[in-house]
Amino acid sequence: MTERALSNPITLRLPADVLTDIETIAALSDRTRTWVMVRALRHYLAGEGAQILAAAKGLAQLQDGDAENLDDVIGEVERIVRGDAA
Repeated sequence: MTERALSNPITLRLPADVLTDIETIAALSDRTRTWVMVRALRHYLAGEGAQILAAAKGLAQLQDGDAENLDDVIGEVERIVRGDAA
């Protein structure tokens, strides 16, 4: 098993009920609190976090001029559907 590079320690304040749930899950699964929190953060980053990052990337592309005019794209699709594509 390869070791992953770790960040410097961070300080995080959690609502007491969230920490209680994390500690309970860690104890029941014979894992550390860190393991539970990393799993929860990875789950978030794979879902909502990924959507936020994708939106930010799209906005950056628009600001850099890396975009296509929607009317032009629709027109090209219509030409392809009709068989008029070059």
